[in-house]
Amino acid sequence: MTPLLELAGISVAYRSTAGRSVSALDDVSFTLAAGETVGLVGGSGAGKSTVAHVVAGLRRPDRGAVRIDGQDQVGLTRRQRAAGRQRVHLVFQDPYTSLAPYLRVAAIVAEPLAIAGVAEAERSRRALDALAEVALEPAQSFAARYPHQLSGGERQRVALARAIVQRPALVVADEPTAMLDGSVRADLLSMLSRLQAVHAMSCLFITHDLALAEASCDRLVVLSGGRVVETGPTHDVLQRPAHPYTAALVGAVRRLHA
Repeated sequence: MTPLLELAGISVAYRSTAGRSVSALDDVSFTLAAGETVGLVGGSGAGKSTVAHVVAGLRRPDRGAVRIDGQDQVGLTRRQRAAGRQRVHLVFQDPYTSLAPYLRVAAIVAEPLAIAGVAEAERSRRALDALAEVALEPAQSFAARYPHQLSGGERQRVALARAIVQRPALVVADEPTAMLDGSVRADLLSMLSRLQAVHAMSCLFITHDLALAEASCDRLVVLSGGRVVETGPTHDVLQRPAHPYTAALVGAVRRLHA
């Protein structure tokens, strides 16, 4: 069966301030099936956010293929890539910078629909439905607010509403709870899981927190230095890590909670 998402040999390099080429991803390959939640884990600088940007179409890889439903997104025209991105939506880490401060919540949530050319009345209706789905009610009241009038947790719910308003096949969640406190974090993860089930969405869940990954993910992909060093079912990777880097991550968590 064709996977929903396939990364094949993805490499990305950036230019440093000194003008040198710095590798961010090196030959990264993995797949994600329809209905699956895959956790992308690793320490700071491992390349996790670069993977998120490549999958969401925000960064073109230097080499390799990004396939959605078997179709390589890298070689498509801008219009074709935009159509493909309707199948994928990214939830950013920072709810304080990922929402345009000059737009009301209704416009923020409806933005993907506006880009897709959906009529205004339909955009408004679907935005209100999405706000209700993420428990921002009364939806009409939240729709009229600006981001600065919301808490961090409420802002991230707005980001989640924007992610689901087009009913994407895949949500890429890039450390979506990193800036939230414990109780809000648990509520958001529970909500994301429920929305996945209701709308049959897959999720690429990017995190440095192995406990969150263990609770949320079917499989793990472990990144170190821009390379995939291990992949497998979540329980197997965490209980019987095969790579020294994975073992070190698991050991650090166990010592922290000892």
